[in-house]
Amino acid sequence: MELIDFSLFKFLETLHPLIYIGLLLLLSYAGGKIANYLKAPRVTGYLVIGMLLSPSVLGLFHERLVKEELTLITDIALAIIAFSIGGSLGLGKLRRLGRHIFWITFTQTFGAFLVATIALALFFYLIHGLRATLPSFWALYFPMAFVIGAICAATAPAAILALVHEYRSKGPLTSILLGVVALDDALTIVLYAFAITIAKTFVNQEAITWENFLLSPVFSIMISLSIGGVLGVSLRKLIRFVTRREAMIGVMVGSIFLVSGLAISLEASPLLANMMLGFVVTNFVGHHEDLFGVVESIEEPIFGMFFALAGAHLDLRVMQTAGWLALLITLGRFAGKLLGSRLGAQISQAPEAVKKYLGFALLPKAGVTVGLVLEAKEIFSSTYLSEVMVNAVLGSVIINELVTPFFVRFALTKAGEAMRTKPA
Repeated sequence: MELIDFSLFKFLETLHPLIYIGLLLLLSYAGGKIANYLKAPRVTGYLVIGMLLSPSVLGLFHERLVKEELTLITDIALAIIAFSIGGSLGLGKLRRLGRHIFWITFTQTFGAFLVATIALALFFYLIHGLRATLPSFWALYFPMAFVIGAICAATAPAAILALVHEYRSKGPLTSILLGVVALDDALTIVLYAFAITIAKTFVNQEAITWENFLLSPVFSIMISLSIGGVLGVSLRKLIRFVTRREAMIGVMVGSIFLVSGLAISLEASPLLANMMLGFVVTNFVGHHEDLFGVVESIEEPIFGMFFALAGAHLDLRVMQTAGWLALLITLGRFAGKLLGSRLGAQISQAPEAVKKYLGFALLPKAGVTVGLVLEAKEIFSSTYLSEVMVNAVLGSVIINELVTPFFVRFALTKAGEAMRTKPA
């Protein structure tokens, strides 16, 4: 039996990656349909399918495939997510948001970051730091807590928007919620750019200087924004000559890929670069609705592959260690979001319903979180800790996807803004 299993595993390793891409597309679609049938978000179905395919469950996807050969899918999906986030930041919309949105966005983002980072750092120190040398804590455990804390700031706009539409919610809380969601992931990406640079300093045991702490992240951010801005302005000139929808798909996808490739080659952030590209397109390019429309038309299969591939990173053996960490990440993030949104609402003198319930509606997380942790694992090389980090964050995403839709519904209902759902 062991010989058969070993032979099957060796055979799977010889298959061309296109076979697996085809399986990702087909099986992720099936997972999404099953999730919808069970009244769950599609992303949950994608993740579960990926978990089943993973090397530690059915073993249909081997380890090298998941961690090396298909990583380009992650880069592509992240680029499209960032482009869409930038596209949600229209100047007219930003001017209408008001002080409530900006205060709450700032406080809940940094609330999640600080509470999660402190909780994880204390956990690592109490569990590992007392047995390990102090340099080991500062070189591995603390930077990991710092990076995970930054990732915890992200919110899932797609999940929230779907629930708002499902319950036809309207009112002050809903308006402020959608405004905060539009800015939250943008601020998270900037925060992550700082966090990842600082974490590299600790991991490489470099001297902490103002250059490492501030100038290097700022320089990286400026390069990223410049790449996206220049390509966005160039696209404004080019798009005048593009009339057919089929051609628009090629131009837009090509622009997104080009921005990502340039940013990666210059060791800048492809996420920030594409976010800037989306911002320029939505504010300064004519007929931008059509341009975002053609990108949205290809999102579903790419996101299906992306989340399924993310689920395939889940290692049941590592989850024995990462399970409690996943729960801690979930609870730390929840506490930071709830406390931070309440503080921002108090400072900006938001309506009472916003003070009480907005934090519950900001709890979902998914796409950006998964993408950032898969990108962040590279700074910890191939250490066991990097696998623990990925599995802990993926575990927290799965917990999150199962429970947070009910929290969003609770917030919209208690605020009196949720209407009856339309018949299925």
